[in-house]
Amino acid sequence: MTTRVKTATEILAMRESGRMLAMILTKLEAMVEPGVSTKDIAVIAQRELKALGVAAPFLGYQGFPDVICISLNDEVVHGIPKIDRIIMDGDLVSLDFGVNYRGMITDSALTLIAGKPKNSRVVDLVKYTAAALNEGIAVVKDNIRTGDIAAAVEAVLKRHNFGIVRDLVGHGVGHELHEDPNIPNYGRANTGPWLKAGMTIAIEPMATLGSDQVILEPDGWTVRSRDRSLSAHFEHTVLITKDGAEILTLR
Repeated sequence: MTTRVKTATEILAMRESGRMLAMILTKLEAMVEPGVSTKDIAVIAQRELKALGVAAPFLGYQGFPDVICISLNDEVVHGIPKIDRIIMDGDLVSLDFGVNYRGMITDSALTLIAGKPKNSRVVDLVKYTAAALNEGIAVVKDNIRTGDIAAAVEAVLKRHNFGIVRDLVGHGVGHELHEDPNIPNYGRANTGPWLKAGMTIAIEPMATLGSDQVILEPDGWTVRSRDRSLSAHFEHTVLITKDGAEILTLR
């Protein structure tokens, strides 16, 4: 379905959904350290969802087996939590999480460095992928086009010579986890579908230290960089307003 302008009641529900998502993600962020398994983090995510009485939109989505995606190092997105997948010192850890509150879904992601960074280039990858997300959000307003967001994101990542993942994109979100239109992380301003105030979208830059090419692992979910270069991923759900954007998943 195509994302649509939300009613006042739906916006209130999405604000609450985003607030709870941000609260849980902050708790999970604190768990990211060497020696912890990705399944340990997923278990806490599931416990927090249950405690709040809200649903996990990722669980069972097209068959996905857990409530959160946790991707390490060259895994760009959709890593499946595993008890034997242990976070090591210097690992890049991407947490991608969603909440469904009263039928309204929010979606957010961030990348962390566990322990000591391997080098300054890795620090820059995380820093400027997050900056690209912020630049994409900064251009959002009523009657903007998806290409305007894409161009703003691309400008940051291109400036720092990162691989810009093209096969994975941002998207509309709200009534469903993934709604049209797609919001790529590269493109030209003044192109693409129009977006209006009251719509909700997920903007999510994904970048690598090498190629923009990705491959799908045999598990059918985990997406890696083809050249095995390190990857970072950041995402917020935002409400488009008349003059800008309200970040619904702000931590």
